[in-house]
Amino acid sequence: MTQASGTLRPGGRSARTREAVHTAVRSLLDASADGTITVAEVAERSGVHPATIYRRWRTPEGLVLDTLFEELSRRSPLPVTGDLRADALAYTRQLLADLRADHNLLLARTLAAAVRTGGFGFEELRPFVEPRLHQIEAMLAASGTTELDFQDVLELILAPAYTHALLDRPLPSGTDAERLVDNLLAVLAHRRARTGSHASDA
Repeated sequence: MTQASGTLRPGGRSARTREAVHTAVRSLLDASADGTITVAEVAERSGVHPATIYRRWRTPEGLVLDTLFEELSRRSPLPVTGDLRADALAYTRQLLADLRADHNLLLARTLAAAVRTGGFGFEELRPFVEPRLHQIEAMLAASGTTELDFQDVLELILAPAYTHALLDRPLPSGTDAERLVDNLLAVLAHRRARTGSHASDA
């Protein structure tokens, strides 16, 4: 698989290139009526050669995903206090609140488009989601939770949240956040009961 190297955090010239491309992508997205951009537009606005953009980001969807995931990790880091319920609840409430804003739905729509038309499977998407994945793993590790992983958070919190948002029925961040987190903790309690673990899930 070709590494989506635009998702790396290199220093020097590569870092400046990535910053210039991200700035161009964000500017173009703000002006786009349908949330789409082209490599040619990004190249013209950023001053980065199209060949470099294609080599590092491969597709317009890759450009958008890299930019939006970078913004998400910087703007909304996950809490890591060691209290899994409190951390997961704060994260889920923020996620659901974000998804009720139209501009935040762009990430969900771009993910769907990337899978549908951009030839992206999970392995191709993984470099873009890696920073968020590590934050979720850190949240779980801080509470000593070894029975859950990123896949569980994806299936029990992220998937229903994004699915409802994409269907124009975003979940409210009040009771639904608690419901999603309670589902996650119920799975945790079931696995601990099955293995005889008595570690706290809170």
